[in-house]
Amino acid sequence: MVRQRTTQILSIQNLLARNLSPLRPAILSGWQAPDIDALALLPEQALAVQANLAVMHCLDEQIHGLEHAILERATLREDYRALQTVSGIGKVLALTIALETGDIERFASPAISLPTPARSAAGASRTARKRRRQHQVRQPAPGLGLVEAAHFAVRYNERIKRFYQKKSARTLPVVAIKAVAHSWRGRATTS
Repeated sequence: MVRQRTTQILSIQNLLARNLSPLRPAILSGWQAPDIDALALLPEQALAVQANLAVMHCLDEQIHGLEHAILERATLREDYRALQTVSGIGKVLALTIALETGDIERFASPAISLPTPARSAAGASRTARKRRRQHQVRQPAPGLGLVEAAHFAVRYNERIKRFYQKKSARTLPVVAIKAVAHSWRGRATTS
C-alpha cells in the first residue's frame, strides 16, 4: 500500500512538474480538491490530479488503520523496545525488524542477529589439507529495515549526519548509507 501511495505521489509530481513547477511530496498530503482547482491546469489534468489525490488519501487511511491495529495487537518484546532506542527507528520499523528477526536467542552471535541476505564467504577453501585459494570475506548486508532507518537517522540526528557526510565525501552516498546501517548491526539487538 505504501508503494501504491508513492506511485500516486510521483504521478502528481510528474504532472505538475511538466505543466507548472516541481512540488515536494510533503505539501501534497494536505491537499484537497479546492487546492487543485486553484492551479493553472487544463480540466483533464486537474481531474487526473484529483483522482490520484483521492486514491492517495484512501491509501493513507488504510495504511494508518493497519499500522494502528498491528501496533495495538503486537506483543511488546524486549528486542522491540531496544530497537526503538536506535536513532531513525520508530514504532513501525522496530516492529517490522523484530518480527522479521523472530526469536533472537536462535542466533549464536549478536553480530549476525538481524536478517540479511547471504553474502559472506569462507576465508579459504581447503582440499586434501592444502589451501587452494583465498576468498574475499564480505560482511553480510545490513537488513533492509536498518537501511531505511539509516536514511531517517541521517536527516534527524546530527552525529549520524556528520558520520554519513564524512563517509559520503570519500565514497558513493549509497555506500555511506550502508556504512551507517552496518554501524548498528548487533547493537540494536543487544541493548
